[in-house]
Amino acid sequence: MHRQLILGLTILTLGPLLLSTADESNWPQFRGSKALGVSDNPDLPDKWGPTENVLWKRDIAGRGWSSPVVWGNRVFLTTAINEGKAKEPKKGLYFGGNQYKPSEHVHQWKVICLNLDDGKVLWEKLARKGKPRSTIHIKNSYATETPVTDGERVYAYFGNHGLYCYSVEGKLLWNKQWPAHKTRYGWGLAASPILHKGKLYVVNDNDEQSYLVALDAKTGKELWRTKRDEKSNWATPYIWENKLRTEIITSGTQKVRSYDLEGKMLYQFGGNSSITIATPYSKFDLLYITSGYVGDRKKPIFAIRPGAKGDISLRPDQDSSEFVAWCQRRAGPYNPSTIVCGDLLYVLLDRGIVACYEAKTGKQVYGPVRLPDGRAFTSSPWAHNGKIFYLNEYGETYVLKAGREYKLLHSNKLLEEDMCMATPAISGDKLIIRTDARVYCFKKGGSGK
Repeated sequence: MHRQLILGLTILTLGPLLLSTADESNWPQFRGSKALGVSDNPDLPDKWGPTENVLWKRDIAGRGWSSPVVWGNRVFLTTAINEGKAKEPKKGLYFGGNQYKPSEHVHQWKVICLNLDDGKVLWEKLARKGKPRSTIHIKNSYATETPVTDGERVYAYFGNHGLYCYSVEGKLLWNKQWPAHKTRYGWGLAASPILHKGKLYVVNDNDEQSYLVALDAKTGKELWRTKRDEKSNWATPYIWENKLRTEIITSGTQKVRSYDLEGKMLYQFGGNSSITIATPYSKFDLLYITSGYVGDRKKPIFAIRPGAKGDISLRPDQDSSEFVAWCQRRAGPYNPSTIVCGDLLYVLLDRGIVACYEAKTGKQVYGPVRLPDGRAFTSSPWAHNGKIFYLNEYGETYVLKAGREYKLLHSNKLLEEDMCMATPAISGDKLIIRTDARVYCFKKGGSGK
């Protein structure tokens, strides 16, 4: 999971290896360059399996729920390898699994670069080795935050275990170490870093001292830090470039907050679920914010207009206001983010229930409808070629036709042993799915094994 928390993640002298920032085959961060999870490539496969449309697959040691990211023909991912005997998580949603003491075993935190064309390892770097400094939920991993890349450097964040910057050739350029902080129930961290115009932004919401920090992406120098009146959250921040200004959006249990690029708060609003995980994103000049812990009545989806200031929290009798275009108070998912395809917003709840709303108005179009297998869903959905894709923890992806009526087209299954909680990545005509044991690259006509 990129950064997805699991209950109980320019070109130098590389010639053709790297593509320009305008090339849509790059997938540089969680859910792609605009955090939308949508591709328009007509050649992407909508059917796959362990031996169907497989370009390549590569076993990966350790465990990581970070998503792969792609630049040019390079795939970057992170993993954490337990040198001792690890407790194995179960597939499916369940309570329990809290671990209140860090593992006593030595771990290796690694950054890996694969060749997009054949899956071969181009380089593998050991960022850190030692015993963990903090706890995680049994279904979380020590490599849950998704890395981010700008084509020159790749930034791998391991939460309480440091931030590491490598060149795309694998040279360590700098690293940052911050004090480890306790998180709610000992679940660990999950929010991924984001890049914008030479600055790297990291949100660390924990139970001791939460903050938003900005770093110079080239040198790692801290530029500013803003304290946050929040406890543990797991939502990746979002840079919202709207028609009025550019904002850093942070979703939190207490408040959703918007900051300017110097860390000054612009506005805030309350009403979120008690656990906040989903990543914000924008479309149609609206900002979409969601949260929906399974045990709460508050499971809102907010659509926010640009230009707000101060506190814009809705009153209990309001579903809209000057700056809140609309709100669905009991529609939000828990782990997965929502997705907009065409002019519709699609919701996937953790137990395999789907629904659809008009993205501009919030009007319900259909749902809730349960998928044939209502087992656990943690990965965020993606979309291409008029289809929505929902991947569950058991390695089965349900393919729905996008539109105003619920229509299940088919499903695609991976190996029975594959456990899936990372959100996939897309690069051109290739789909990249990470499981707990391996990475698959799917392409139409692929015959790799």
